[in-house]
Amino acid sequence: MGSVLRARNRLQNQIEEKGKGRFPKPELVSDQKRISRKPIRVLIADDQLLVRAGICELVKLLPDVKVVGLAADGREALHLIEEHDPDIILMDTSMPEMNGLEATVLAKKQFPSVKIIILSDHSSEDFVFRALRCGAEGLVLKHDSVEELYSAISSVAQGDEHLSPKVTKKVVLGYLEGQSKGDPPVKLSPRQREILQLIAEGKATKEIANLLRISVNTVKTHRLKLMEKLDAHEITGLVRYAAKLGLLKSPLVYVFFLQSLLTQIS
Repeated sequence: MGSVLRARNRLQNQIEEKGKGRFPKPELVSDQKRISRKPIRVLIADDQLLVRAGICELVKLLPDVKVVGLAADGREALHLIEEHDPDIILMDTSMPEMNGLEATVLAKKQFPSVKIIILSDHSSEDFVFRALRCGAEGLVLKHDSVEELYSAISSVAQGDEHLSPKVTKKVVLGYLEGQSKGDPPVKLSPRQREILQLIAEGKATKEIANLLRISVNTVKTHRLKLMEKLDAHEITGLVRYAAKLGLLKSPLVYVFFLQSLLTQIS
């Protein structure tokens, strides 16, 4: 009888762990605050029915996340964005009628507040840059862990960017291998180089303003001018250029910390 009870208890613990323990919970959040918090509204777009259903079931297990719609292609995703007003789209790229990258471009134009995380099997440098240029705030590989997906959803919902660690390493190493073949460096003023380095080191806008004793708006203006001057369409472009100029301690530090840099900058 004792062994039966122990087996039953183990099974019950496994069931509870499956529903709770696998996913990191937000720290220092009381039950009262959690009840009052609005869930992150997520729309899933993938043309494969079983994949779409599987992602949906996994996302439903995540704390503070609610699935509000499922789309089979980019065109349907745009229609459902208008209908359900999601916070985040989990967007596949290889879909019929309208692929995920085209849908991302149109979604960002028509619904500027929506955030998009690309879900893909592709991890080449060119693909990652294309996805970010289209306006995606995040990219997660389909063979990443559920914890990684939750981390991406949480980061992007807070206004940050998020790249899969596997993608990050590939992109950075690819860039560092080919950086000597690029165009001559753009001339930057001492102040621009200073701000560029602080951005690349992961300093938030307010932190940079405090360090340099300038206003937040001035930092934002400098950042926009840097992006214009360096033809960088996202923060990752500034970080890569800082590495090219040698403003970071070492390429290894750059590879290791890029993911955290993306989630700290605001």
